[in-house]
Amino acid sequence: MTDEAVLQELAREIRSCVKCPLHLSRRNAVPGEGPSDATLMIIGEAPGRNEDEQGRPFVGAAGRNLDDLLSEAGVSRDSVFITNTVKCRPPANRRPARDELDACHPYLRRQTEAIAPKVIVLLGDAALKEFFPGSSLGQVHGKTMKRGSLLFFSTYHPASVIYNPSLKEVLKDDFRKLGALTREGKV
Repeated sequence: MTDEAVLQELAREIRSCVKCPLHLSRRNAVPGEGPSDATLMIIGEAPGRNEDEQGRPFVGAAGRNLDDLLSEAGVSRDSVFITNTVKCRPPANRRPARDELDACHPYLRRQTEAIAPKVIVLLGDAALKEFFPGSSLGQVHGKTMKRGSLLFFSTYHPASVIYNPSLKEVLKDDFRKLGALTREGKV
């Protein structure tokens, strides 16, 4: 089975998933999107209202911020695979619960294995803690970390600037660093 076929099968599984209570309130599961050979994979926290309506990741205000930040890094959105730690919207945009994260983690692991990206970008605290439970985003943002053969780059979630505009320059600076990684050939 090709990597593309694996991702398509995963998307079908995710769209019909009933492994946690989030399926009860979703309109659409949001498997993720992007090329199967992406060298850069972006992982956010969870779908929001717009994502739940459209079944696509990062299509609301946070998505527009992400698009701007990717542009700042010199990276085309079409060249990256974008997904979330959980694939269904938590009610009232609350943080995903541990059982919801655990239910979705096998999907995320299988996506990561199929894509085999050079760098995984972790957006926000929930994504960071899914891979590095003891880490603090304030200490590791804008830095790379290794786990096994995978290289991770963490930064604040693009939605954070909606609520905390003082993070805008921090996020831009982090994405400039990500852009430098891509120009150095690490991505």
